[in-house]
Amino acid sequence: MATYKPQTDHEKRKQISIRGIAPVENVVEFKKAFNRHLHYTIVKDRNVATPRDYYLSLAHTVRDYLVGRWIRTQQHYYEKDPKRVYYLSLEFYMGRTLSNTMVNLGIQSACDEALYQIGLDIEELEEIEEDAGLGNGGLGRLAACFLDSMATLGLAAYGYGIRYDYGIFAQKIEDGWQVEEPDEWLRYGNPWEKSRPEYVLPVNFYGRTEDTGSGVKWVDTQVVFAMPFDSPIPGYGNNTVNTMRLWSAKAPNSFNLHFFNNGEYINAVCDRNQAENISRVLYPNDNFFSGKELRLKQEYFLVAATLQDILRRFKSSKFGSRDPVRRSFESFPDKDNESNDTLYGFAEKVAIQLNDTHPSMAIPELLRIFVDVEGLPWDKAWGITVKTFAYTNHTVLPEALERWPVSMLEKILPRHLQIIYLINHNFLQEVAKKYPGDAGRMRRMSIVEEDGEKRINMAYLSIVGSHAVNGVAALHSEIIKSETFREFYEMYPERFQNKTNGITPRRWLLLCNPGLSDIIAEKIGEEWVTDLYQLQNLKKFADDENFLRNIIKVKQENKMKLAEYIQENYNIKVNTSSIFDIHVKRIHEYKRQLLNCFHIITLYNRLKRDPNQAFVPRTIMVGGKAAPGYHMAKLIIKLINSVAKVINNDPIIGDRLKVVYLENYRVSLAEKIIPAADLSEQISTAGTEASGTGNMKFMLNGALTIGTLDGANVEMREEMGDENIFIFGMKVNEVEELKRSGYHPQEYYERNRDLKQVLDQIKGGFFSPEEPGMFTDIYNSVMYNDRFCLLKDYEDYIKCQDSVSEVFKDPLQWAKMCVLNIASSGKFSSDRTISEYARDIWGVEPNDIKLPPPHEGLDSMDSKPPQKK
Repeated sequence: MATYKPQTDHEKRKQISIRGIAPVENVVEFKKAFNRHLHYTIVKDRNVATPRDYYLSLAHTVRDYLVGRWIRTQQHYYEKDPKRVYYLSLEFYMGRTLSNTMVNLGIQSACDEALYQIGLDIEELEEIEEDAGLGNGGLGRLAACFLDSMATLGLAAYGYGIRYDYGIFAQKIEDGWQVEEPDEWLRYGNPWEKSRPEYVLPVNFYGRTEDTGSGVKWVDTQVVFAMPFDSPIPGYGNNTVNTMRLWSAKAPNSFNLHFFNNGEYINAVCDRNQAENISRVLYPNDNFFSGKELRLKQEYFLVAATLQDILRRFKSSKFGSRDPVRRSFESFPDKDNESNDTLYGFAEKVAIQLNDTHPSMAIPELLRIFVDVEGLPWDKAWGITVKTFAYTNHTVLPEALERWPVSMLEKILPRHLQIIYLINHNFLQEVAKKYPGDAGRMRRMSIVEEDGEKRINMAYLSIVGSHAVNGVAALHSEIIKSETFREFYEMYPERFQNKTNGITPRRWLLLCNPGLSDIIAEKIGEEWVTDLYQLQNLKKFADDENFLRNIIKVKQENKMKLAEYIQENYNIKVNTSSIFDIHVKRIHEYKRQLLNCFHIITLYNRLKRDPNQAFVPRTIMVGGKAAPGYHMAKLIIKLINSVAKVINNDPIIGDRLKVVYLENYRVSLAEKIIPAADLSEQISTAGTEASGTGNMKFMLNGALTIGTLDGANVEMREEMGDENIFIFGMKVNEVEELKRSGYHPQEYYERNRDLKQVLDQIKGGFFSPEEPGMFTDIYNSVMYNDRFCLLKDYEDYIKCQDSVSEVFKDPLQWAKMCVLNIASSGKFSSDRTISEYARDIWGVEPNDIKLPPPHEGLDSMDSKPPQKK
């Protein structure tokens, strides 16, 4: 049997007021259900339960609480037939499900108490669960937060993605280098999903087009089947449970019997493997588009299966019905004259959000279905399509924008290429009408790029085929209007919007930082969990010394927990009185982990020059994964680890400066790191980060930010005030001006003694004596092609870091700034973001209706109105 921690830890959790005290009857009921599941979980040939048996029993018990609400929610949607929202994303970075589910269902106290009485520690069992790492970083994690908010706001929403067999790779650090290992997250199964073989759908590839009397047909295709797996997404405290449906690729025939009977076993399974490779692995993101055939297949596989599913649901009006009841896709013109057989139109009942351009093949696919299958005339089909789709842009880096070669589309999706050509033809006619004689504009705006190899610009297709286009932070939205898509903004100004990203406070405060949640709830109550703007009521306690000392105490406890984790996993003892300076995100040159590394080396050099100087101790932690093929990013990881090795083993430095590379950064590790952070590094070059959401998570948990005026940092500063954030570096317009006037990094190298020493050490092999030239590429990149202006911003960054150290000397002043950060976080809730999407783009209204719980019976849904939370 698994061990449990001393009662004091359990009692601490019991005292968390926001989780409440578990009623005795709930604890008794939960223990019975848990033991019943445990009985069936233990393998028959052994009598002793393993920790994983306990975890699975707990997961199945919690799932039981979900299922009735899940079914009830779907029945409610089918009965009321609201407009449905479909969020299409190639990534959903869900992390762990168990804790989040218990929190949202309000059963965490009952689970904790029941397991304690049995002799188990709930935290030990939670650690057994694998992260569902079906995303690379911010884009996938944003999608996960959005699903949580859509359920909490009572929207009839569905997430659609791919069930990758292998998620984002597991990162190992060996001799300072990143080594990738497969992420076998399904090795022990997934207790949170339900396969739905009854909804398997065919997806076609290759083939050719054929003109017939009834129109163009796509024939002689190769078929792959899409098997759906559904996962429940519970809202917070409202008994709403939405669905995330992930598709898994299945071969149409397990074996080619002709080959098999001839003894050619390998050929017999070859076709099966090729088909099922579509959902085998998540593509790592290096912000550099490379047209891989498998990636295109993944993108089309997702949208083809999803649109068939959406059409099926649209055509069926009552729950349990699989017959197509609704057949018209056109809007009815006048409700007053509506006859019994007039049916709602497609765009009035369906909203589809494209999370970046990855699912943008949905636009030509929906047109293909409307025109080739349903027989709609082109103009009507196009009108419905544009009303249905909306597109979110996530990057302004030109090299990251998707541009598929025409030759590849012609081979894999020939009918869709024809449709894209027709879309482009009609669009360019529209451009010519608005801007007559401007051939240059037509060439620049063409969806089909003719320079070099012919390519399809998927961002342009998404803009033309959607009724709304949004950026994900105010600055980012301005950049796409004024630079990235300027001519499209001039063409369709009414389509462009801003929707600043947000994070779910359920996972990123209530779940991961219960100590802070508790002291907040004691001061202002618990409404902030679903209305984060309530945190502004904390501002009146910013000068309350007792409250500030409680903030300091909670932060210190979180730092001690993280220090224990670091000691256990990396064998590095860190000073918990030091500044916990944390930089965790994907490793990429534009995110400037290298600039942070320059600062680390600068601090080290200062201490070596004068070991007796007054020095504010720092523990600097860097974490994140580099795309496997991204040489420079992997070299930066090696440099940071090489610097850490020198510093951490230097007796003169001691515990005043420590550097830790946090291996295999993921959602569950972020939940440990973020509550313990003192300082959050958000230091991308101005104009390169679309928004960022890590910055919001740190802010919500009381870490102060050092950063540039990039992405959502700009709005964070507006909310909290200049005096509560450490801003440095060039602004967007200054970066542009510097590059226009001519940027010469060598001038900054020659001018700054500390910077010169840092770069000379890197180039000369100070941190790599066994191979002195190891980091020459890094030196050359910043000296001769400093695209992201590290050398220009270095001096300002160092001065800003010195200001951080100065403020940290005054604990109460630091704590006051932390409180004002927390109190200013209300805007950055994903509930606010989703409410804006719902009202401004999807045409639906969020609600605070609480569905009746399953034990009240089905009749209660009709006999009395749903109650408000």
